[in-house]
Amino acid sequence: MRALTDRREAGRRLAAELEEYKGRPDTIVLGLPRGGVVVAYEVAEALQVPLDVYLVRKLGAPGQEELAVGAIASGGVRVLNEDVVFALQLSQQQIDAIAAREEALLNRREQAYRGHSRKVELEGKNVILVDDGLATGASMRTAIRSLQSHQPARVVVAVPVAPEETCAVLRREVDEVICLVTPAPFYSIGSWYVDFSQTTDDEVIELLEKARLFGKTPPPAEQKGT
Repeated sequence: MRALTDRREAGRRLAAELEEYKGRPDTIVLGLPRGGVVVAYEVAEALQVPLDVYLVRKLGAPGQEELAVGAIASGGVRVLNEDVVFALQLSQQQIDAIAAREEALLNRREQAYRGHSRKVELEGKNVILVDDGLATGASMRTAIRSLQSHQPARVVVAVPVAPEETCAVLRREVDEVICLVTPAPFYSIGSWYVDFSQTTDDEVIELLEKARLFGKTPPPAEQKGT
């Protein structure tokens, strides 16, 4: 099974699976920070539809930050991995403390990414949710549940790599799931990329700025005098 070169190649390959949405004014691509925004940028550029960021923070287990207890999204939505919570015997007080810390980080990051710009209207839109890969899918499930309050017309999850069982769970929650690679055994997201280097906040901000004109009709060319 060929590994993905990097997030940009992954985005271009996903875009090829989403051709039906190309140039549609009722469609928007939302990237989950940080690495998901790099993938989403390539998708939005290829489809020439708007790009925005959708903020979700993983709730890492105490002392095992890579193990997801759950996730939160803007607006106070929280989804827990009940099996992990039970296995670690975490109290409600511990979960609340983890969530409070991550919510503070989420709010700071939202301010950094968006500044004072208005959030994009999602009601009645085809929303394509993009990340650079899924493991348990907790962050994506949080994003999906948060999106439902915005009443989109259609929700599509598009990711380069994820376990088949995670994709199967998500198919019960959204209109369509596109997974390029569903390896077994899965190992980890980074195992299926040649380059899975960390994405910085500055990179995310730069990509969002570059994408501001995606999906907008360019102004007519000025006529030269004769």
